[in-house]
Amino acid sequence: MKEQLDALAATLFAAVEAASSEKDLQELKVRYLGKKGELTALMKCLGALSAEERPLVGQLINTVKGRFEEEFTSRLAAVKGAETRRRLASERIDVTLPGRRTAVGSRHPVTLVVEELSEIFAGLGFQVAEGPEIELDFYNFEALNFPADHPARDMQDTFFLEGNRLLRTHTSPVQVRTMLKHAPPVRIIAPGTVYRCDSDATHSPMFHQIEGLMVDKGITFGDLKGILTIFINQYFGKGVGMRLRPSFFPFTEPSAEIDIACVICKGKGCRVCKNSGWLEILGAGMVDPEVYRHVGYDPDAVTGFAFGMGIERMAMLKYGINDMRYLFENDIRFLSQF
Repeated sequence: MKEQLDALAATLFAAVEAASSEKDLQELKVRYLGKKGELTALMKCLGALSAEERPLVGQLINTVKGRFEEEFTSRLAAVKGAETRRRLASERIDVTLPGRRTAVGSRHPVTLVVEELSEIFAGLGFQVAEGPEIELDFYNFEALNFPADHPARDMQDTFFLEGNRLLRTHTSPVQVRTMLKHAPPVRIIAPGTVYRCDSDATHSPMFHQIEGLMVDKGITFGDLKGILTIFINQYFGKGVGMRLRPSFFPFTEPSAEIDIACVICKGKGCRVCKNSGWLEILGAGMVDPEVYRHVGYDPDAVTGFAFGMGIERMAMLKYGINDMRYLFENDIRFLSQF
């Protein structure tokens, strides 16, 4: 038994010395001191020895176990130290290297235009107003003087929902809601998302508008032209030509389409302006008295004007974008230019 124990101890200590990882050491501990380990098996054989041999062999086994624990602890510390030094050498950070630049996103061109337009009109005394995108027919059509048989109520233009509700086709309902809550004077702009059944290179079923409303005593068409002239000069630059063409909208009378000299060809004529030298940018007019009656204003006491424009169109003109779909495809190559 003693010879067997000496041979086992020599093999054990040699294995501990040769172990190069924590995993190897733990496997040795299980192999020799585990429930089915070799030293444990020798301990179970003590009962077969004589009374004189049993304490001597037992003492030898305990000596081997004690030395193994010491050797194991020492070798484990050495292995961990070597592993730490190896990791420090391989994973160290060279502080002299330049840092990796973090990719920074940019604001969407639609957001840029909304912020710029809002800033321009804020300088003219307009406040931003908001409203729900799911609207009632009253706010979207009826209060804005749309007759029941008006083409804009047709299913091919409007997304209708249940319960006399719909996805708003313009942000004009915000004007109605504002006038119902506040007595004159009112001076607001209403940017937001709108929806129509239309989709091609210049139209999207979901797009953005910004509309303006100014109501007070003595407001004239001249005030409307003056506000829009200031806006165009600030957004497109001073000296851009502007003209007003008679038009029709159910909620304004008189109404006009506002054109500017083509920002691409400077009014000379090109493919973008269809060789006319002019680009339509918005619609406007004096608020129809019938709208005042729906919101409880006295049409004999106040006057006002309203205007509206598509934000995507303003972005396309501002940045020379030739297809509206670029604004909705989320192509990083396109968006990173802004």
